[in-house]
Amino acid sequence: MLAMSKKPPSRRNPSPDPKGKPRAGSQPRTHAQARAKAKAEQMAAEAAAAQKTEETQADTAALADLRRRIDRIDKKLVALLNERASLVVEVGKTKRGSGAPIYAPHREAEVLARVLAANEGPLPDRTIEGVYRELMSGSFALEQPLRIGYLGPPGSYSHQASVKQFGSSVEYEDLRQIAGVFTEVRRGHVNYGLVPIENSIGGGITETLDAFREHAGKVWVYAEVQINVHHALLSDCEPSKVRRIYSKPEAIAQCRGWLATQYPNAELLPDASTSKAVVTALEENRKARDIGAEPGTAAIASELAGEIYGLPVLFEKIEDNPENITRFYVISRQKARGSGDDKTSVMFTTEDKPGALVDVLGAFHSSGINLSHIDKRPSGRENWAYTFFVDALGHQEDDAMKAALARAAAHCKELRVLGSYPRSRRIL
Repeated sequence: MLAMSKKPPSRRNPSPDPKGKPRAGSQPRTHAQARAKAKAEQMAAEAAAAQKTEETQADTAALADLRRRIDRIDKKLVALLNERASLVVEVGKTKRGSGAPIYAPHREAEVLARVLAANEGPLPDRTIEGVYRELMSGSFALEQPLRIGYLGPPGSYSHQASVKQFGSSVEYEDLRQIAGVFTEVRRGHVNYGLVPIENSIGGGITETLDAFREHAGKVWVYAEVQINVHHALLSDCEPSKVRRIYSKPEAIAQCRGWLATQYPNAELLPDASTSKAVVTALEENRKARDIGAEPGTAAIASELAGEIYGLPVLFEKIEDNPENITRFYVISRQKARGSGDDKTSVMFTTEDKPGALVDVLGAFHSSGINLSHIDKRPSGRENWAYTFFVDALGHQEDDAMKAALARAAAHCKELRVLGSYPRSRRIL
């Protein structure tokens, strides 16, 4: 019996192994299969591209529609703003006829409180306030051109605070000393002045307190302004070469910890203002180069001052406390009306007797008046005698404040109200 021969397996149809995979020696997929896969991938890519194009076209159409709607709203806004401006012009005519002041802080407080209460977002309150401050600035210009005096030169923190408070549509007068701001307001050469009164780190500003002693009763605190203050070290010399640092004494005090670490051997020199310190640093370094010496003078000032005068920033935000806030007074020849949320600033010298200061402070306490700030300066009249400055919550025309001031005056050689004004609630 003949043995049956085994038929060799077909090369075209290899049998799978038990796991379903081709056996060893099987052929790879054919060219036709590869072309089919490539075509499928191409079709998928084309479909995705077509879908993306459709989505892009839809997005473009949606954006165009939104922009058309924004343009229509802008047109309405401009018309409404000019309608408002027309009413402002009429207000100005009425004020000029009655002698009422163009800038009225109680009215400003009312307007800002009302518009911020109406704000439901998404714009933040800071944006709404900024828009309305510029609107009011333009309104001042329509009613009557205003001139604002500040401690210069341009780029100082007083300059920044002035612009944030009064906007860009009024005129600004660069005055070189705080005493000069008081003098120019008193003479009527500027309508209002802005002076620093207190820093959250360095305390009271001595020049301003001293100026009030001379000008109390002739100029009045009319409003208050608060701004965040960030100091920078500026110079056009190498950081390691700095040997002298100029600034306003209060600014140096606000950076004392940083300076003690970074420049313990540098000479700290006072200047009339932070922006003036920038000018001084530039001049000293230029003179040093002219004679072939190595420049080594820097200034503590704002980055804005560096941009204005062309002095590079070596280090930014060098203040010891990042929450560094300076409070300013707007001073005027007029008194401010009550807003319902006010402060009253008072200057007094006590009788020379035991417990006199306690009696004065007790007069406010017994009338339910809270004191938010107290400072003192040498009286300048006799040794070891002091003039005290306090801020009390309330308006001088309020009954409780009138009673407190009358009781306090009984224990004082001299007591003067420096002004009542709307309390600042926001930091600009």
